[in-house]
Amino acid sequence: MDAIKLHCLDFQNHVIISIKSGIAAVAVYENFQLVDHKVFRAYMVRKKQGKSQIKHLKTKGKSRAGSRVRLQETLDFFENINERLQTYFEDKRIDLIAFGCSPTLFPFFFQGKKIPPFEKTDHRIFKIPVHIPSATFENLEKAYSSISQTKIWIDENNKEFVNSFLSAPESPEIGNQDEDW
Repeated sequence: MDAIKLHCLDFQNHVIISIKSGIAAVAVYENFQLVDHKVFRAYMVRKKQGKSQIKHLKTKGKSRAGSRVRLQETLDFFENINERLQTYFEDKRIDLIAFGCSPTLFPFFFQGKKIPPFEKTDHRIFKIPVHIPSATFENLEKAYSSISQTKIWIDENNKEFVNSFLSAPESPEIGNQDEDW
């Protein structure tokens, strides 16, 4: 079995993105400190029905004025998000991208006039593993707090593997040597 090296960079920049129908929040963290954030809102959801216009399009409703307004708001919504992300990526080196977006909205994020500063297959992207009920700044901060903590999940499949690391003696490179002054 190969040994796994766990390491931490001295200084990390993270971007966290949460997108729901009609509301999105993005933030950039430098060394786990919030540097900038922005919440975007758009008129995308059909009032009284609670369904976003792009979900409604699969069945009917493409020609009405309200529908066209909601569709244009949707396009502008994703352009504004990607424009803000472009500034983050131009100004800073980004090490991790935490991304939360529903599958319905995912194509709109990557196929607008302004594309995001990263590809769908970028190795820095990981799915936000906690549920975010609404893409507000407060919920985004809670999610970032949760994902920035170190957690080790142990189940029956990896219990023996993890125990071998926990019971291993410290290696001499770490500083377990007696220093001779």
